[in-house]
Amino acid sequence: MGSRIQLQQRNCSRFTRDFSRRSTFQTRKELPPEVAACASAFKIYLSGFLKLRAVHLKNLNFLITGGAGFIGSNLVLALQEKYPAARLTVIDDFRSGEFKNLRGYRGDFVAADLASLDWRAQFGDEKFDGIFHLASITDTTLHDQFPQVHDNVESFRRLLHFAQPTRTRVVYASSAATYGAASGVNLEAHEAAPANVYAFSKVIMDNLTRRAAADDPDWKIVGLRYFNVYGPREAHKGVPASMILHLSRQIKAGKRPRVFKHGEQKRDFVYVKDIVQGTLCALEARESGIYNLGSGQARSFNELIEVLNHSLGTNFEPEYFDNPHPHYQNHTEADLTNVRKSLGYEPQFSLEAGVADYMKWLYPARTE
Repeated sequence: MGSRIQLQQRNCSRFTRDFSRRSTFQTRKELPPEVAACASAFKIYLSGFLKLRAVHLKNLNFLITGGAGFIGSNLVLALQEKYPAARLTVIDDFRSGEFKNLRGYRGDFVAADLASLDWRAQFGDEKFDGIFHLASITDTTLHDQFPQVHDNVESFRRLLHFAQPTRTRVVYASSAATYGAASGVNLEAHEAAPANVYAFSKVIMDNLTRRAAADDPDWKIVGLRYFNVYGPREAHKGVPASMILHLSRQIKAGKRPRVFKHGEQKRDFVYVKDIVQGTLCALEARESGIYNLGSGQARSFNELIEVLNHSLGTNFEPEYFDNPHPHYQNHTEADLTNVRKSLGYEPQFSLEAGVADYMKWLYPARTE
């Protein structure tokens, strides 16, 4: 549709030039005949386009797996706000989700295990405009290899099998963990180096995506490698929640924030609102692909503690302790070149702005 509008504009080059000259309209009561005809045609076409778009938006139908989880619930509520007339369906089994995250949600909900779900029996011939797949076992400390790989990979395989006949657009959560113990900027072209079974399961999902996209280029599948996400609705995750949540709780309890020696490890901390924005951008992707989604900046643990102290009005020094994890990612940093170019993604929150916004949500000021 957009290309047809561009063609219309090219065909009306004089109209475009004259339209940009505001004085032309200020000094003439009537447009030249050829310009007026072109303007009228464009106005009629644009009116029809907007009507068609309004009808389409009203009939949008989205499905979100893992929609009761941290990122999933933020995405669901953003979709509901952006497309108030759309039909939304969430699937979650509550292993790493929480119903309270969906307070205010007005759509449907299916409680199901995706690794064994019969999609066709559940949804029949229902057509979706997009499937957002965020369901996953996200605890990277779970070292039992079978359930981690089986549930993450087989859930995705079943979803792809359901979506392929209708070429339903699929947007799914990959992970920066696929890069392993890298020491510099992470580019999508870098070879995968998973250091734990969670990361390995995401690598296999990326492999399935590349194979499916190669077999059917007209089918759009977009993988998003989320970096170190933090923000509202993550508290239910417990230990796997962001270190920003855990450190803020230590500070609020009057304790020194504890980090691994000597706090110089760096992370690409990205606010969940930016992640949601980037995930929505994937709805407009013109081709399949796998992209980084982060802030594009690596910030040290020591810097994070300074930012938290500033937001919370405190002045705690860090307490350092030995890192017990032999394959720890000491550096994550998303290269955003490809995602900016292909999806138009641009993060809006610096670490300072994101933490400040999150702390206001997490610890709202009490009024007497």
